[in-house]
Amino acid sequence: MTESTQTPTPAAAVTGMVDHVLALAAGWTRWNGEPVHADGRVHTPHKAIRRVADHLIDHLAELEARLAGEEPQPDHWHASQITTGADLAPFTPQDLDEARSRLTRLARIWAHRLDALTDEQLDHSPGPGWSFRELAGHVLESAYYADAVGDLS
Repeated sequence: MTESTQTPTPAAAVTGMVDHVLALAAGWTRWNGEPVHADGRVHTPHKAIRRVADHLIDHLAELEARLAGEEPQPDHWHASQITTGADLAPFTPQDLDEARSRLTRLARIWAHRLDALTDEQLDHSPGPGWSFRELAGHVLESAYYADAVGDLS
């Protein structure tokens, strides 16, 4: 099997998703201020970054709680159902810098945690819910928010 056809590790998949989001975000400083409507929801650059970060935080907290033998905290995010005033703000080069710092750090935390787990732990994770391998796969879905805004470069 060549390297290009190998399935990435969960850690590489999460960091790759963040790289994808940030590659799209690089063009969002050109956003015209008009929200994108897709799937019955409103999407903006700030909202996409917020949703990706929130998703990474939420499921990392779940993973850590389950490893500690605790019940994960209930999810009370409003998620993509709401669009805040901050979501509608212009997306500046400084916002892009902040997003890069925030998401890159979150992705590295995920990668370090996932790489520290054995295949057994990834596939037979403690507590109810998805295995940690499946959980990592689930957080990849947050790229949807960036894809909804699209490539504005």
